[in-house]
Amino acid sequence: MAMEFNRILTLLRKERGITQKQAAQELGISQAQLSHYEKGIRECGLAFVVRVAEYYDVSCDYLLGRSAERSGQTIRVEDLPESGANTAGSVYRGSVLPTMYKKLIENSLEVLYDKLQASGDKQLVNSISRYLQLAVYKMFRQLYDASPRNVSGMFRVGAARWAADADAAMRLTEADLAAALTGEDATRESSDPATLALTTERLAHDYPRHATSLFNLVKNAEEAMRSLQ
Repeated sequence: MAMEFNRILTLLRKERGITQKQAAQELGISQAQLSHYEKGIRECGLAFVVRVAEYYDVSCDYLLGRSAERSGQTIRVEDLPESGANTAGSVYRGSVLPTMYKKLIENSLEVLYDKLQASGDKQLVNSISRYLQLAVYKMFRQLYDASPRNVSGMFRVGAARWAADADAAMRLTEADLAAALTGEDATRESSDPATLALTTERLAHDYPRHATSLFNLVKNAEEAMRSLQ
């Protein structure tokens, strides 16, 4: 929890656009003390956690990394908006978990593609869409290949090379996307950086129905990554 607190403490200050000195003064502590809290060198008391929560208008659960939502709410599958009319209100085979993950992904994609549309950058749209299509292809292909009863004729790329080819295509797409975003690709015009400006507060304001899903998707993904360490 301490690692989450110092990360989120720093994030909130930077998102508000204030200096460490200003935040420390308004929180009633020294800049050196706030610096230690943000770096995780020292742990603060509960009273300071409550003070920070009031200052940044977030919940203590959010500050401590217990909730991905600034308000501290616990996500429930029925609270997530539906994206597809064909599956609205459905719960797969009586299981809530697949329904929740499906909603998290769909709602996060709503935010992603809205930001892409705002950027007006076709290359970004194409690159990200290609990457996502490859990711879905890989998961579906693994499920398909798991049963010997499924015929191989559905796919044009053979069993011996599809996984390596898909990985290579994804890595190349990642490289193209990175070059485009960092300006290394001199053959294209860069999109307006302002359209990609993101903060948790702004996302929650602009996407009140979908931001919760995105925040929880980020939290789940990073927990999965940290479990590998």
